[in-house]
Amino acid sequence: MNEENKFLGNEKISKLLLKFSIPCILSLLISSLYNIVDQIFIGNSEIGYLGNAATTIVFPITIISVAFAWCLGDGNAAFLSLCQGRKNTKDADKAIGNSILISFVISILFVILGFIFMDKLLYLFGASEASIGLARDYFTIILSAIPIYMLANTVNSIIRADGSPTYSMVSTLIGAILNIILDPIFIFVFKMGIKGAAWATILGQFVSFIVSFIYFFRSKTFKLSLDSFKINFSIFGNVIKLGVSTFITQMSIVVISLICNIMLAKYGAISKYGSDIPIAVIGICMKVFTIVINIVVGIILGAQPILGYNFGAKKYNRVRKTFKIVMLLTFLVGIVSTIIFEVFPELVIKLFGTEDGLYMEFAVKTFRIFLMFVTFTCCIKVISIFFQAVGEPIKATIVSLARDIILFVPLVIILPKYFGVEGPLYAAPIADFFAIIVSTILVVIFFKRISKEENMKKTNTTVQKSKEGFIITISREHGSQGKYIGKLVAEKLGIPYYYKEMTAIAAQESGLDREFVSKINQSNNIMHDLYLTTSPVQYAIDAQNKAIRMIADQGACVLVGRAADYVLQDYKNLIKIFIYASKDYRVKNIMEMYNDSEKDAIKNVEKSDKNRASYYKIISGKTWGDVNNYNLCIDSSVGKEKTADIICEFVKSFF
Repeated sequence: MNEENKFLGNEKISKLLLKFSIPCILSLLISSLYNIVDQIFIGNSEIGYLGNAATTIVFPITIISVAFAWCLGDGNAAFLSLCQGRKNTKDADKAIGNSILISFVISILFVILGFIFMDKLLYLFGASEASIGLARDYFTIILSAIPIYMLANTVNSIIRADGSPTYSMVSTLIGAILNIILDPIFIFVFKMGIKGAAWATILGQFVSFIVSFIYFFRSKTFKLSLDSFKINFSIFGNVIKLGVSTFITQMSIVVISLICNIMLAKYGAISKYGSDIPIAVIGICMKVFTIVINIVVGIILGAQPILGYNFGAKKYNRVRKTFKIVMLLTFLVGIVSTIIFEVFPELVIKLFGTEDGLYMEFAVKTFRIFLMFVTFTCCIKVISIFFQAVGEPIKATIVSLARDIILFVPLVIILPKYFGVEGPLYAAPIADFFAIIVSTILVVIFFKRISKEENMKKTNTTVQKSKEGFIITISREHGSQGKYIGKLVAEKLGIPYYYKEMTAIAAQESGLDREFVSKINQSNNIMHDLYLTTSPVQYAIDAQNKAIRMIADQGACVLVGRAADYVLQDYKNLIKIFIYASKDYRVKNIMEMYNDSEKDAIKNVEKSDKNRASYYKIISGKTWGDVNNYNLCIDSSVGKEKTADIICEFVKSFF
């Protein structure tokens, strides 16, 4: 971490963005091809807009399968990062094996339920008597390949997390290119119509899966065995917790598509356009919109490591500068897109077929209204990912849900009552307008907060050379006086003592801010696990662990807290101590030390212990305070001096 990431705090930001963002943009655009190529060829075939209506109906149903696949894949990616920090390949192997197995089981259930309830699902998502046949033909083939599709998406996230993003991109690219080649052959040469488009899609997915599967024979940080596929609910539960935000995001797309299709079909049926034209058009509009969004998402994803490192280092000027550059690029992409959609919508629409009359009339209207504030939409997506990058998952969720669920969905339901089939079109710009206000307020509050923060005075803490002997780590319950006892033990044994010095050394060696490193184990919110996997926190954890090992390499010492017992588990001269005491005793100590009321002291004890337990679990995968993790557990209520003496005698007994 020390040297390989310091360039993120020193290199020119524009140069860093070019390095990181371009591959992200290309990867996302490639994945978009699967969603848009079929509609271009189908729209230009003899089945025309009815074929596009059919694919629009099927699309959100397949997104449900993607939601599960990405939940498992992204959850695994985050869990793999944690396991790499713990040097725990065994848990990583089990997590990946479990996720692949569960993904396959879910996909089989999805196929079974899909065939049983096929027509009900298709009608629910907007099929009409005119489009149900085409939708059924397309969905039957796509549904048959769902296991391959889900496994490919699950595995791709794991490959990226294993340090091979290029390989992941190539596997997707190969499938997309094959889809592009086969689409016109199957649709126009073999006259297979919408079935040809479906076959082209699943063959591309199959090849992508094969390429991804081959990677498992050359993986970098994990190796699967039959044992990896034995279900471990504890490990799998951690994967689900880390991937749930991705699942929610994808399911919100399903909800949006479902509600939008239902309302367009309902009010379209009583309009001059009918139900199929609005659904076909909104499908095209959404796919084009996705291309624009993927460009700006690629930019901000590339900026994530830059933002994460510099936020952790409290180089707030670089955070501001990176954010400004990203927002400027986002604004430019949004403005160019807006000009195209408002001034030249016909050029885009005709890529998907040359239907005229009512179709073109509604399509032009849709592009001009629905994408009116596409610049705002782009900014909202970027701000949401920005908050993830700087360790603010709750703000990221608020920004994302404000636009898509809280505002857009109710508006889609309400507005058609007053504006008919055009109502859902106006829902998007209105939702964008109010969501950008919410997003802007949160951004202003965030930057005002960090502007008020002052860096702690830098201290040139040095690692002290020590004599040979035992490295003593002390974990303790809050209020048990563990840090004071640790200091007494160090003095009695004549060896160095480290408490806050560990975070100071970590900050000094890594370039991160000392206060930021110090507070990473104090977060206590509903997304605590997700917070600990964000880039800035991972940088801090890596720096801290390296500092702990650096200290231990110098000889005998006492280390208090920071899961040092786990970080140094491979050291043969390690003695692990856990200090505890009754809650009443600890509350009394807190009241005396901090002049707290009894109520506040109880709250502080409970909160601190919960934070320490959660942090220890994330870092080590083990249970904080479990007697099996320590060489000695001791009740400090006998007194600080006596406790220190007992520990010293225990240590000497090892000689």
